[in-house]
Amino acid sequence: MEDCSGRRKTRRIQIGRIPIGGGAPVVVQSMTNTETKDVRRTINQIKRLAKAGCEVVRVSVRDRKDAEALFRLKEKSPVPLIADIHFDYRLALVAIEQGVEGIRINPGNLPSSRIRDIVAAAMERGTVIRVGVNAGSLEKELWHKYGGPTAEALVESALNHVKRIEDMGWTQMKISVKSSHVPTMIEAYRRLADSTDYPLHLGVTEAGSLINAAVKSAIGMGVLLYESIGDTIRVSVTGDPVSEIPIAFSILRALGIRMVGPEIISCPTCGRCEINVPALVKKVEKRLEGIKENIKVAIMGCVVNGPGEAREADVGIAGGKGMGLLFKKGTVVEKLKEEEIVERLVKEVWTMINKTEANE
Repeated sequence: MEDCSGRRKTRRIQIGRIPIGGGAPVVVQSMTNTETKDVRRTINQIKRLAKAGCEVVRVSVRDRKDAEALFRLKEKSPVPLIADIHFDYRLALVAIEQGVEGIRINPGNLPSSRIRDIVAAAMERGTVIRVGVNAGSLEKELWHKYGGPTAEALVESALNHVKRIEDMGWTQMKISVKSSHVPTMIEAYRRLADSTDYPLHLGVTEAGSLINAAVKSAIGMGVLLYESIGDTIRVSVTGDPVSEIPIAFSILRALGIRMVGPEIISCPTCGRCEINVPALVKKVEKRLEGIKENIKVAIMGCVVNGPGEAREADVGIAGGKGMGLLFKKGTVVEKLKEEEIVERLVKEVWTMINKTEANE
């Protein structure tokens, strides 16, 4: 289902102040890994995620204390919250009562007779429902029908649940059919995109540690986003969820979908390199963390070829032995001592940001 521009046309829903689908920018999500009932630790992680650029945060609700903590979290959270519910429908009801903007349910692991109660509560409070299907929640009959959690099985399960909720009178939904197997994930979302106009939440589940998660997510979500499929995304990384956010925005930037935040390009280093490029990159990334403006920053290890190779960068540094050259659009503008490089580069980035804001 595509509009005239070639983008997949979806209906729009609203998670608090954040629009999803219907031509809105692709939204970046994540999930906390603290105990939700520990309000101090959880809100601190939510704020760290928001500072990194995360726009919607999901929190797990494992028991009633977690559910009852949601009201305090919502009061303090800078971004909309989604409550993640499994097995106990009563927790979904409490979460909705606490005022969260959305809930995520796997209808396959909730009593079918109680889905109506959840939908009724969601309709009363205007709570968006994410229908999430994966191998762990796939109904036995579909597992046997298709011989396992195939793309066809996941999609049939998701559409069946969506139809039931529609029949109850609620259409404020988004859908996910995640898989840890990238080809299955791609095929499932393609099939889903051909079958419905609900917004789709993309992700490769259980993607692993940082490098594996980045690669799997870039391939799985990158293919789909390139095909204009996907309205909101989550990169799943084992460990600190804040590390998910730069990966997500890097995927979107690489495809030209959302140009948010600095894009740092750096050389892989070679025998000509006379400066510690990896250390410089880490320092600059840390100093530019949280900036939303899109500026291309180059960090190159060779004063001979660096400025020319990175001439598309708005600003950059080419390092030499004990020194560096500051350049803009490939033109050298200043020679620096090695100890000055990071401060001067960061200062130039902020100068460019301030000039851009003054001209708007």
